[in-house]
Amino acid sequence: MTTTLAGGRAARRQTMRRIRPRRSPAVPLLLAVWAGAAAVLWLWWDNTPSIADQNGKILNAGRITGLLAGYLMALVVLQMARVPALERRVGSDRVARWHAMSGRYTLCLVFAHVFLIMWGYALQAGKTLNDIVQQTVDSVNQLPDMGKAAIGTGLFVVIGLTSIGPVRRRMPYDTWYHVHLLTYAAVFLTFWHQITTGNDFALTPMAKTFWYGLYGAVTALVVWYRILTPIRLNLRHRMRVEAVIEETPGIVSVLIGGRKLHRMGAEAGQFFRWRFMAPGMRFSSHPYSLSAAPRPDMLRITVKAIGDHSARLRELRPGTRVWAEGPYGAMTASRRSRGKVLLVAGGVGITPMRALFETLPGAAGDLTLLYRANTTQDLALWDELSKIAKERGARLMYAVNSPEGERPDISAENLQRKIPDIDDHDVFMCGPPGFAQGVYEALRGAGVPARRIHHESFEM
Repeated sequence: MTTTLAGGRAARRQTMRRIRPRRSPAVPLLLAVWAGAAAVLWLWWDNTPSIADQNGKILNAGRITGLLAGYLMALVVLQMARVPALERRVGSDRVARWHAMSGRYTLCLVFAHVFLIMWGYALQAGKTLNDIVQQTVDSVNQLPDMGKAAIGTGLFVVIGLTSIGPVRRRMPYDTWYHVHLLTYAAVFLTFWHQITTGNDFALTPMAKTFWYGLYGAVTALVVWYRILTPIRLNLRHRMRVEAVIEETPGIVSVLIGGRKLHRMGAEAGQFFRWRFMAPGMRFSSHPYSLSAAPRPDMLRITVKAIGDHSARLRELRPGTRVWAEGPYGAMTASRRSRGKVLLVAGGVGITPMRALFETLPGAAGDLTLLYRANTTQDLALWDELSKIAKERGARLMYAVNSPEGERPDISAENLQRKIPDIDDHDVFMCGPPGFAQGVYEALRGAGVPARRIHHESFEM
């Protein structure tokens, strides 16, 4: 059984909008981050006298690594705050990569800071490098807020270990997610010793004020966007499951009703983080894309059963309350810069592509959708796609394995043969990482500039 959900007048109005590409604020944001790092370096330099001996060099190296670690901790939390300017303009996947990279640098700087400072303290006390463990124990017991810092550092180690690729892939998503939330506690616990034992903040009151302001602003953003905004959204729209419909074997669509859903600000190509108030699911929040243009009274997600949470969606009953956070994602019509667009979907990656296929502005002949699946039976939402293609004068193609199991050829040469002017297209794509990488390389080989290939991964 399949379901058809059209976006109605709102979706049709979307197709007639002018193409107005919007620039990503990523570059200005990165420049601001580097400017902040430069300010931290200047603070250290301004408070650092001439260094004459080995002990001074070690302690001052510990100071600068500590200051930079503290600065990066604030950025790590900021990247978790789900600020719309980041999530909807830069892109959730890009912010997630920034977060992972910042986390790795932070952990390395924390380790360097602890080692160098404790080594320097040991030398000050007339000890050697071999006494660094005992010096660490003494510092934790004697210095203010160092006990909290030690606990926070331990939490950072746990978070870092669970974020290593092979470890994370073996962990259930919900376990990893909840362990990752300990980042807030780790940053809170390590913050206080920065103020009470940090030489730079004792010598420069303005620096202390700036540090409080930085962490206070980040805390305010977390509270507003991760707590208050979702509460307001869900109280206002009161979403519930209307129906669960099997599209193809292993793929279901969940219809979600509510009040004035079109005022949530969601666009085709975006996703929400969904929490279903059903037994065994209420403590799990997972990202799923909209598979149709938002309607005033209905949203739809289409999900493939590839894990415990997604497999349980078929068991949802009408009336189940839904808690959503979002919308998130930057893979929307605002990324487009050309008149012609190629949409490429692999497997269940068809969900955001289907919504874009329905709503992207364009005249007849401007849109092409290429759908990759193992078999024709796996082409979820195919009837809807065919109807949209007919109504919009768009081109719809599929690439499935041969009866012998041979995979279709999606190479640069084949793409150029099927779409001769492909180098004049914007390309939106969604699918498994291996598929996306292969298509990306084929597109680049076919002459499509990297800036016009738009892809977002929601494995976060």
